[in-house]
Amino acid sequence: MRLIKETNIHFIGQSRFAFFLSGTIILAGLISLFLQGGPKLSIDFKGGTLVAVQFTGDMDVNDVRSVMGNVYIDGLIHDFSKAEIKRFGSSRDIAVRLPLMDDQPENFQQLIVNHLYESFPENTPLDINDFILSMEKVGPKIGAELSGKAVMAIISALVLILIYISIRFEFKFAVGAIAALAHDVIITLGIFSMMDYEISLPIIAAFLTIVGYSLNDTIVILDRIRENVKGMKRVTFTEIVDRSLNDSLSRTIITSITTFFVVFVLYLFGGEVIHYFAFAMLIGVIVGTYSSIYVASPIVVQLHKRN
Repeated sequence: MRLIKETNIHFIGQSRFAFFLSGTIILAGLISLFLQGGPKLSIDFKGGTLVAVQFTGDMDVNDVRSVMGNVYIDGLIHDFSKAEIKRFGSSRDIAVRLPLMDDQPENFQQLIVNHLYESFPENTPLDINDFILSMEKVGPKIGAELSGKAVMAIISALVLILIYISIRFEFKFAVGAIAALAHDVIITLGIFSMMDYEISLPIIAAFLTIVGYSLNDTIVILDRIRENVKGMKRVTFTEIVDRSLNDSLSRTIITSITTFFVVFVLYLFGGEVIHYFAFAMLIGVIVGTYSSIYVASPIVVQLHKRN
């Protein structure tokens, strides 16, 4: 099935504007990351305690923040009013994220839950178990280990892809593909920073999924370029790449649209747990399709000209 037939779009001629657009978005993301001191890491990487509870009525975050200013733990009063306290899902759901404490008691999470439960008796269910949505605790050593493994997972994927494409195609094709993949991850990371979203383990999984999705689209285009190089002897390499992109356009659009719809439904109705994962995938589908055409291919053309 071909959604679009006999197109003759000069994609490579538009690459200068595409590079400017990508550069602008990447620069905005890097500025945001610099101003925030890096990506906003979740409890998975920083360590700490996360408590999520559900009240029976709408809650004001400022009211919760006020009662968190006086928390009794082991006979001492602690002020957690400056901790991260926010709504999620609905106006009744409250998440409290607390940093690691020295000599933190084993039942620290339960103490926080009990304090919230007792502070708003008119807005809590009869059974405290119905009040608790989740309780998580991550130590600093585990957080640091997860951070290192997440970075290594992304770097290892890019290196293995570079080796595979160099063997399967040519090294210049591999450079173009890696540049497109790095472009996709950096833009997604920058958008998360600008929107003040956290980077958690599911988001790292989304990054790796984006890499796989974008690579699949890029490989199809590179394979078409290689076939056309053999069959189109009397035209320039730039014209061959343009022809290859037009040949693959229908397939690229159909794949992207169908994937986008599935992820969009997941984003709308998947619930809070995978909300940000789906959001990262939405960005990845759009940026991955764009980079296969306007990043990987133009870079391959530039490398070919230099050689």
